[in-house]
Amino acid sequence: MKTLDKINLTERIESLKAGLWGGLAVLGTFCLVTIANSTIGGQPEIDAWVSVAIRSAIALLSGFLFGVTYRYAIRNDRNPHLKSGVVFAFGLVRGLAQVDGALDGTSAPLFVGVWAIESVLLFAIASKLLDWAIDRHWVEPLR
Repeated sequence: MKTLDKINLTERIESLKAGLWGGLAVLGTFCLVTIANSTIGGQPEIDAWVSVAIRSAIALLSGFLFGVTYRYAIRNDRNPHLKSGVVFAFGLVRGLAQVDGALDGTSAPLFVGVWAIESVLLFAIASKLLDWAIDRHWVEPLR
């Protein structure tokens, strides 16, 4: 195996670890928010649990992609604008997609705004967790 192959394999493993950290962070935060929402709004119907399972899978996948992208975007750079840009890019895309889906008129505008804020919050928490893992060298930044 050539040295270049080892570097690529090492980088892939680190990206996988960053993706797992990001995915678990977004999924965990999503689950906490969902539990809080169901506590405030009452117990959801059985059909709603299928929707929650699908939305949880989407949160896990988007968090995984966020983690990999975040690792590549920040590299060894400590620029807070770059970090917040990645967070807002992912958060706004997710949040605005929810807003777009809610434009049928059945959702209250307040809830639509809360969903957009919630999406940014999911990725902000994931970025803090990834920074924490990088600081402890559990995930290495891209070299």
